[in-house]
Amino acid sequence: MEKTIITAGKTIDLAIEAALTQLGLDRDSVSVTVLQQAKPGFLGFGAQPAKVQVAYEVPDPKPEPAPKPKSALGAASRSKPKAPAAPVKKVDAPKAEPKAEKKVDAPKAEPKVEKKPEPKAEKKAEKPARPEKKVEKKPEAPKAPVAPKEYAPAEAGSVEEKIEVFLKGLLEHMDSTAVPHAWKENENTYKVDLIGDDLGYLIGRRGDTLDAIQHLANYTINREVDGHIRINVDAEAYRQKREDSLRRYARKKAQQVLKARRRTTLEPMNAYERHVIHAALQEMENITTHSTGTEPNRRVVIEYVR
Repeated sequence: MEKTIITAGKTIDLAIEAALTQLGLDRDSVSVTVLQQAKPGFLGFGAQPAKVQVAYEVPDPKPEPAPKPKSALGAASRSKPKAPAAPVKKVDAPKAEPKAEKKVDAPKAEPKVEKKPEPKAEKKAEKPARPEKKVEKKPEAPKAPVAPKEYAPAEAGSVEEKIEVFLKGLLEHMDSTAVPHAWKENENTYKVDLIGDDLGYLIGRRGDTLDAIQHLANYTINREVDGHIRINVDAEAYRQKREDSLRRYARKKAQQVLKARRRTTLEPMNAYERHVIHAALQEMENITTHSTGTEPNRRVVIEYVR
C-alpha cells in the first residue's frame, strides 16, 4: 500500500530531506513529486517555501478474524433451566420361555474330486543384469588466478607520457602512492587506470574525487597538445560498476512511476550520469525522461506518458 506526505522547505532539497528524516527512509525508497517551487518574494514579502509530495510503500494491514457466532441452540440451552427428571419405575421383564431346539441335519460331505496337477511352466533362464558402468568424473582443474593487467611503458614525448607525469605529480600532492597508466583508445580518447592500494579515497563519494582528477587532467593536457582530446580516468573499474548501478536504479524508479502513474525527480547528477539514465530508459514503454534545473543541481525527471 502506498502512502504520501507533504513537506515544505526553503529549497526542494531541504523539503525532501525533511520528509526522509520524518519517515526514517533513504532517497531510493521514495518517489518525489514537486508541488511548488520556492519563491523568494520581494523584500521578504510574498516568499513561498518549496513543497514536495513524497510517496512511500507500507505493508498492507492484515484483516482481523471475525468473531465466531454463538450457536442459538447452545444459548437457548444455557438460558432455560433443566426440568427435574421424572422418577423411573422399574418393571420386571417377563421371563422368556425356553424354546425347543431344532435339530439341523449336518450337510453331507460332497465327494472330493482329485485335480490333476498342472504342468509347471519352465522358467526361462534369466539373463544376469549387466553391471552399470561407473563414469568417473574428472576433477575440475583449479581456476587460474586472474593475471594482473600489463601496461606498456609510455613513449618519451608522447601524450601518454604527459598524462602520466601530470597525474603522478598530482597524486603525490594528495599523499597517494597510486601509479597512473595511460594508453590511447582511439584517435581523440585516452584512458588512464590508477593502480595501487587504498584507492577508495581517490574515488570519493559517488566518484566525486575521481571526476575532479579527470577534469584537472583534461584541462591541463589540452593546453599542451594540438587539437582537443578526452581523458577518462578510472580506478578499480569504478566507472563500469557505477554505470551498472545507475541502470538498475533507473529501471527501479521507472517501475515505481508506471505503478503510481506520476512522475518522479531523481537526485542531482553530472552530465555523464544523466546520459546513462536517459539511455537506460529510452526504449521503455509509457516512460519519458528529461532534465531540469541548473548545474550542479541538474536532475533527471522520469515521467509517465500514455
